[in-house]
Amino acid sequence: MIYFENIFLDKNNYKQLLGALDYSFLCAYAIGMYLSGIIGERLPIRYYLTVGMLASGLFTAMFGLGYFCNIHNLWFYIMAQIANGLVQTTGWPSVVTCIGNWFGKGRRGLIMGIWNSHTSVGNILGSLIAAYWVSTCWGLSFVMPGVIIAVMGIVCFLFLIEHPKDISCSCTPSSFPYLLGYEIAASHGLSRISVKNPVLGTAESKMQADLYLSSKAFLNGASRFRVQMPTLNAKETIKSQDPEMQHLLIDSENSVTSQNSSTVDTGEGRHGTSAISFLGALRIPGVIEFSLCLLFAKLVSYTFLFWLPLYITNVEHLDAKRAGDLSTLFDVGGIFGGILAGLISDRLQKRASTCGMMLLLAAPTLYMFSTVSKMGLEATVVKSFGQLTLSVFVQLVTVMLLISGALVNGPYALITTAVSADLGTHKSLKGNARALSTVTAIIDGTGSVGKQSLAMVA
Repeated sequence: MIYFENIFLDKNNYKQLLGALDYSFLCAYAIGMYLSGIIGERLPIRYYLTVGMLASGLFTAMFGLGYFCNIHNLWFYIMAQIANGLVQTTGWPSVVTCIGNWFGKGRRGLIMGIWNSHTSVGNILGSLIAAYWVSTCWGLSFVMPGVIIAVMGIVCFLFLIEHPKDISCSCTPSSFPYLLGYEIAASHGLSRISVKNPVLGTAESKMQADLYLSSKAFLNGASRFRVQMPTLNAKETIKSQDPEMQHLLIDSENSVTSQNSSTVDTGEGRHGTSAISFLGALRIPGVIEFSLCLLFAKLVSYTFLFWLPLYITNVEHLDAKRAGDLSTLFDVGGIFGGILAGLISDRLQKRASTCGMMLLLAAPTLYMFSTVSKMGLEATVVKSFGQLTLSVFVQLVTVMLLISGALVNGPYALITTAVSADLGTHKSLKGNARALSTVTAIIDGTGSVGKQSLAMVA
């Protein structure tokens, strides 16, 4: 936020004007997200995402052109923010759907936790780019990111593969969202296994599944394999205490039945039955609960993203560049938090409990960060606060930002990635694989309402 102050230095209420710019973007993003998921469910992901990225680059650069064109009309910047917020909603539902198509549920938390680190890297690069030109040519702080995302949009159009079936992969984790053999093979790193008694591990189980992975057919890193599904009714033999494994067995049978009876190829890159409706997605168990959880997690996360540089400047009296550099530590912590949350949720097979515990730990951590910041403010005034010098204060802030970022952005990342993908392939869908984009949009859109509340309070 501090990067825009020079625009409104002739106004006493420039902070309120900055809040209006934030509110314009967040309101457009929140409203557009609900519509974007529904639209994206019915269009090829590659085209939809490419258009969104190119448009995002255009409107981001347009904001920066106000500097070079000497534009001082507030409505110009508000309209640029609204347009940017709308087109950026094409991104998240599309990429989560694409990743969900490629990876099964068993390792989804860790894989998506690592993958989701790109959001924190983007925040870090955005802050560093903006801080680099803030004192000399702030327009480039917007033009350069706009150029970058436009170039990556072209790369996305040329190289993105939406679904394994697009490269003639005969069977994928997406086709069988809870495929028993695939998940066990992945966990053991085997190329050919015979799974006997996978649930109980005793002779009493009559369930057998043979999984053959071809060692020769690898297309772009994806292996082609053939599966022999069990001939017995899995529901009659499963008495496992592990709910995750129970879902693997039951839902693989449901998936096969649904595909044999109702699967329709709907066009390029689109696999599965017809797209789910908005109300149908809301009825999926867990969608509303996780949406409300993300609302508050995103509120805290974007409070730090938007206002942390200005907060650090006021507390420690640093210049804009140093404050921007220090604020990136929150996102650095978020990278490790997202990976840790995914790993823990995969191990415990309890995504909700993982989110709850991390958010409970985040509350006292944020309070401690506020306390340390106040101590640093007094240290700035009197030059020392007991044994606390300004250098020690910076070190404390560094540690607190890393911990706070991990605990806040960890659940945030888990909900917007692995949880959304899990709910988008929930067993209640009965083989409908075209709910991923809509579910992701509902969850992320509700979280964006929290961001919008932030702008109103600010």
